[in-house]
Formats: sequence, C-alpha cells, structure tokens
Amino acid sequence: MITSNQNSKIKLVRALLGRAKERHEAEAFVAEGVRLVEEAVKANWTCRFALYDETLSKRGMSQVESLKSRGVDVEEVSASVMKSISETEAPQGILAVLEQTQLPLPDSPNFILIPDQIRDPGNLGTLLRSAAAAGVQTVLIPPETTDAFAPKVLRSGMGAHFRLPIHSMNWEEIAKATTGMQIYVADMDGSSCWEMDLSKSVALIVGNEAEGASESARKLANGKISIPMSGEMESLNAGAAGSVLMFEVLRQRSKV
Repeated sequence: MITSNQNSKIKLVRALLGRAKERHEAEAFVAEGVRLVEEAVKANWTCRFALYDETLSKRGMSQVESLKSRGVDVEEVSASVMKSISETEAPQGILAVLEQTQLPLPDSPNFILIPDQIRDPGNLGTLLRSAAAAGVQTVLIPPETTDAFAPKVLRSGMGAHFRLPIHSMNWEEIAKATTGMQIYVADMDGSSCWEMDLSKSVALIVGNEAEGASESARKLANGKISIPMSGEMESLNAGAAGSVLMFEVLRQRSKV
C-alpha cells in the first residue's frame, strides 16, 4: 500500500493534474472517479496504472478487478494520500493514469465542432459531452482554448473523451481539415439556426461568451449562426449555446 506523498506515482499524478505542460510532455492524463474509470475501461483505453483506496464502492472495485485482469498495474493507497491528490471535494476512491491517445480523425467528416478560445473548463467539458451526444464526428481544438484533458474538462465531459476524436490544431490545419464544409461561427448577429439548412456538411465554431470568436475563426467561417431568444437575455454561455446549435444539427438531420 502506498502511504507516502513522496511516492513516484503520487508525484506523477499530482503533476498531471496540475499542469497542461506536464500532461503534454508525459503524453498522459488522469481520469478520477468511478464513472470516468469505468468509461475508460469500456473503451479499452490504454492505462499506465490505477490507484484506489479502502473507501471505493463495489461498483468501483469491479473496475479494479477488470483492470487487474488486463494486466494493468493497480495499487492501493491510503485514504489520506488519495484525498491529498484528489481534484474533488469528495473523492470516490479511484483514479487512473491514462495514455493521451488520440482517436483517429474520420474520413470525410460532415459534422465538426471547433470550440474557439473556450477557457472555462466546465464549458469545454459541456461542449464535448453534448458533441458526443449530438453525433459530432470530431472536435478540433484551436490555440487559446483550454486543455481538453484538464481534470475539470474530463469530469464535465462525462466520458466523451473516450468516444470523440479530439485533436489540437493550429488554424492552418483546421482550415485544411474543414475544406469543402460550410463553416458557421456562433454570433448574435447571425442568421437564425431554425432557418438555416444544417443537414449538409457543417463545422460549428463556438467562441467564448466574453470575447466571442477569434479573428482567425471569423476569417475561416463563411457564415454566422445565431439562436433566437425571447425575453431580456442577450446571450447564453458557450456550453449552452454550443449544445443548442449541435442538437439543432441533429434535429434537422434526423428529418432528412
């Protein structure tokens, strides 16, 4: 049992949870909690090692056994050590260090999400979760958007990371990946999403609520799209707005 915070695995977990630079250099990230570890196991994601403590539920222990059966290095840690490295107020007693593997980009995708300058981890996680539910085929992460594999993004994504190809790209690469698509940027001055034809090949750019989309995003886009709203509210947060637009794409395509 690991009881020291100076243990090399504990130090690695703390580093991966703390900084995007560490995650990029190690090519690894941390999935914490029963649901995320369960989703990783279900997706057969490559796991470097897992840690658990005595507070782990029966459901969580089944994931421990599943990982062990696959030859994964699984160690028990003291509850105090788990609490010291947990990113949550109420640790669930399990976490796994996973390879930062990228799912391959699909050939000729017809539904892409580009979350531009989204810096709030909760918003980005919400967008990824909605993207997975709405049938988005890949998510392209441009510069200035928060790290998609940050702890809070992973928790908000609720397993979307294990189903969606999520690729960080510069704007030249994004332009190449979206060649031939209709590219719409979410904007209050855009055409109503209810009146636009979103059944064809489309890429949606969602900027942050404070600054909107970047100049690079606006140059790439060939149209603006908006969400009709009643009442006195002028805007939605990025997670909500992006979700509405993605499900409008799904709604239109389900009728074709």
